[in-house]
Amino acid sequence: MILRNLSSACAAGAAILALSACAPEGKKAEIDPARLAMFGPLPAVMESPSNPITEEKVALGRMLYYDTRLSKGQDLSCNSCHRLDRFGVDNEATSPGHKGQRGARNSPTVYHAAGHFVQFWDGRAADVEAQAKGPVLNPVEMAMPGEKHVITVLTSIPEYVEAFKKAFPGEKNPVTYDNMAKAIGAFERKLVTPSRWDRFLQGDAAALTDEEKTGFNLFVDVGCHTCHAGPYVGGATYHKLGVVKPMPDVKDLGRFEVTKQEGDKLMFKVPGLRNIEKTGPYYHDGSVATLEEAVRLMAEHQLGKTLKDAEVASIVAWLKTLTGEIPADYIKPPELPKSTARTPKPDLS
Repeated sequence: MILRNLSSACAAGAAILALSACAPEGKKAEIDPARLAMFGPLPAVMESPSNPITEEKVALGRMLYYDTRLSKGQDLSCNSCHRLDRFGVDNEATSPGHKGQRGARNSPTVYHAAGHFVQFWDGRAADVEAQAKGPVLNPVEMAMPGEKHVITVLTSIPEYVEAFKKAFPGEKNPVTYDNMAKAIGAFERKLVTPSRWDRFLQGDAAALTDEEKTGFNLFVDVGCHTCHAGPYVGGATYHKLGVVKPMPDVKDLGRFEVTKQEGDKLMFKVPGLRNIEKTGPYYHDGSVATLEEAVRLMAEHQLGKTLKDAEVASIVAWLKTLTGEIPADYIKPPELPKSTARTPKPDLS
């Protein structure tokens, strides 16, 4: 996000921008349609050719997403760090994992993640199906000792065995680690939260206020859209953190940790800004508490610009229009199948 200076105050207390970001006093704020072409409304579903979505697969994925038995201590699920009732995050800088351990990176929202071009801050997973495999076996996160142990848990529960058969018909052995990830991925591919911004993009000019339209124009005038565009307002590229002015005390080298390529130092996946109002704290390490401060720091370190408070407030006013509606019925926690005598017990070692 990169911003530019405001020049004066607009009627009703909103900021008037120095250039085209706000209309002259007495006129309504307008947005050039050419600017909107860089964005686009959310899709209803984020499809995958390699993982077709079916009702059976989604139903299984929903159960797996909420099931703490996929963790070593049987006290953590996908939903523990990616709370679906909290816009897909836990609102902590870093999330507690097995035995309270914490990693070094912030847990990004799972909403719309399926539409991003890669997963994780460093892009080490190609899609949400690949991403779903990682935390389950990560010793700091869910800490399962191996894929075989996960399958032992699942096959010990007859209802899960039947659910896998329905979700993956025709397969001789449908209860596999890959299929677990595919089911979770299918569920996540329908996690979308349309907002007032989508209604505006679809032609409802009254969906945004003049203040919010002004904020969008400023967002584009300054160049924020060079990283944050498309239907997810980001999530489509890598970008170097501190490209103009280095960020202080950054120890995480980002994508370099995966590729070991010099050019990838401090390169991170650009986050999508959907629901950004609700998904703090911010940055890869969760070190920034407020959205206003995140905007201010991005302007300074990514474009070398110092923003006034009114400029920050104008951008934030528009960013809040990206806050969507949580699909309450879709994310309702399901009744999980019961364990049996063969189901492994929790292990807190």
